[in-house]
Amino acid sequence: MTISMFQASVPRLVNMLTNLSAILEKSQTHIAAKKLDATAFTHFRLFPDMLNLTRQVQIATDTAKGVVARLAGEDIPAYEDNEQTIADLQKRIAKTISFIEGFTPQQIDGTEDKVIITKRGDKETHYVGMQFLLSHALPNVYFHITTAYNILRHNGVEIGKRDYLGKII
Repeated sequence: MTISMFQASVPRLVNMLTNLSAILEKSQTHIAAKKLDATAFTHFRLFPDMLNLTRQVQIATDTAKGVVARLAGEDIPAYEDNEQTIADLQKRIAKTISFIEGFTPQQIDGTEDKVIITKRGDKETHYVGMQFLLSHALPNVYFHITTAYNILRHNGVEIGKRDYLGKII
């Protein structure tokens, strides 16, 4: 049995972003129950040189929408990166999931060898589709979702491995 580029991307990304949304929902409940300052959570970082919770979610969603769009040869929607609250982050995740779910297997399958070039400042990185998906994009999404999870867990939100893994689809 083989796995297609679509199966390796769209359902996996939707699943992890859905799990991230559920984790953020639990954090909102925790914040309300404990009467905490929600901005303390959105601005929290695990170490001074790490990005805060808001940036972790922004990068996870940017990477998710970017990989699928690049594989399909579509434009990547630009988000303003102006989220201030957990509710704002939830909307961003929902918007990203909706975008990703708009792609079909026909748009993604067969892109294993598609040339993908990313630019970061003056630096260009060249990939082929499968390498970009499996060696760059998916690990990047998982890294930032894991870091968001760790920020929330560190701040007392009662979440565990089942929340991170969520309902596996």
